[in-house]
Amino acid sequence: MAGGWARDGAVSEQIEASISDELARMQAQKRPVGESLTHCAECEEPIPEKRRLALPGVKLCLDCQQERDSSFKTRGGINRRGSKDSQLK
Repeated sequence: MAGGWARDGAVSEQIEASISDELARMQAQKRPVGESLTHCAECEEPIPEKRRLALPGVKLCLDCQQERDSSFKTRGGINRRGSKDSQLK
């Protein structure tokens, strides 16, 4: 049941669209491609063979990758409703 001028199912469509957008954004993140390096591109330490086989195209050792991942900041989702409450966050 939709309220106001919205048609039935509009809220469900908005939720599904938000989920689809986030999945597309996550899948669009750059993945390693090509041949893996034998030594880390940042610290020159050897990359373990198991890591190179598990992630083709890997360029960083585990320590450097963990450091890079910890500095990554997540971004907020899209506010499709435009409600005042969600804009105050």
